Amino acid sequence: MADSGVNPTAAALLGLLHEGPMTGGQLMAAAERRLAPYWSMTRSQVYRELPVLAERGLVRLGKPGPRLSQPYALTAAGKRTFSKWLAENPGRDTIRNPIALRMAFGNLHSASQLKNLYAQANEYHTEALAQVREQVKNAKKEGETYDASALEFAVAYHRAALSWLKTAPSGG
Repeated sequence: MADSGVNPTAAALLGLLHEGPMTGGQLMAAAERRLAPYWSMTRSQVYRELPVLAERGLVRLGKPGPRLSQPYALTAAGKRTFSKWLAENPGRDTIRNPIALRMAFGNLHSASQLKNLYAQANEYHTEALAQVREQVKNAKKEGETYDASALEFAVAYHRAALSWLKTAPSGG
């Protein structure tokens, strides 16, 4: 945590709540829709952060809805904290690629295991690239310039992964 006192997951929730009050499930859906191509959040992270944000006065609880769903709304303190977080140095990227990790131990794979690993990765990145390109197109159409720009990062990532997979050693 930096000067703002919030971690990236909490900051993402505060950012999403600028759209209006949402329940934990709605926040998860918004995170999936807007952030998932380049930033992962789990349901457990969301539900762990929300009570902490409420306790700190950064969000307030609304009236319980159906099935006791609890909406959260951004407070003025939450807006100030989010603004402070935006101005902080973002720090270094964390790269966690499961294919690269397995490739690092490629000499311990059989040639067929590597071929299967690469085929699955190629299929995933090809599908993900198509999906995120569609998201970029929709964001641009809706005038969401900044969302489109962030999504372009995911486009470049999947293109790079596909390019890298073409050069992967086949073993044997």
